[in-house]
Amino acid sequence: MTILTLKEPLPVPLEAEILSPDTIAPLRHNEIAALPVFLGKRQRRLDDFFTVEGDGSDELEIRGDLGRVKWIGRGMTRGKITLIGNAGMHLGAYMKGGTIEVRGSASDWVGAEMTGGLIHIHGDAGGQIGAAYRGSLSGMNGGAILVEGSAGIEIGMRMRRGIIAIKGPVRDFAGLQMKGGTLFLCGGAEIRTGAWMIRGTIVSLKPIALLPTFSFACTYTPVFLHLYSHRLRELGFSLPDSVSAGGYRRYSGDTAIPGKGEIFVLQPCPPEISS
Repeated sequence: MTILTLKEPLPVPLEAEILSPDTIAPLRHNEIAALPVFLGKRQRRLDDFFTVEGDGSDELEIRGDLGRVKWIGRGMTRGKITLIGNAGMHLGAYMKGGTIEVRGSASDWVGAEMTGGLIHIHGDAGGQIGAAYRGSLSGMNGGAILVEGSAGIEIGMRMRRGIIAIKGPVRDFAGLQMKGGTLFLCGGAEIRTGAWMIRGTIVSLKPIALLPTFSFACTYTPVFLHLYSHRLRELGFSLPDSVSAGGYRRYSGDTAIPGKGEIFVLQPCPPEISS
């Protein structure tokens, strides 16, 4: 295992897309220390900011408050990155494989336009998780992003495939222009959920305010939810017991497109009345 420890808090953002098993695994200790990073516009060495332990490995552990370190795991295809602390913007962007685990919180654009792999955040996350970058037609196209806490705006914007599961509440425009994939909102969402949604599935375990361009279809319990629940448990993410305790109101839309997406909103079973 390669261990990197941040020496001191960063005054400005540090761009460090070289922090990936693909780059570090084949290198010796001194080669890792000399890898280029950018502090603002200036190119510096990695060991100017991190202490380096061990030679290159497919397992990379990074310690410290990395909230100002951008592009960790960019485009990675293999291995595992474990962050002991917070993570900065663009974590796992363009990721194709491997695993990123954050034992803290993360900033915006987690897993943006990723096509494979797993990102598991044990704290909160920012906005644009699994989203498309500005001007791009497609966001996340595979893999899974799991967040144990809350999240920001535009979660899953223009995503095509994959799973995003958020345990806490999320902000506006969850599933914006969604084109496929599945989005679990265990803590509900604010306004404009599924706006301009074309395809895909959003599941909310809390009541949410829907746009008038979504029409009610029926109430039932989808069988696929049991399969997703089992798969997420395998990935270390447990859905609440309420996922199968009651029917779901199914809505279709967004008819403003017109779209063929679906939103399921859990209707919990009423409590039993004791005699």
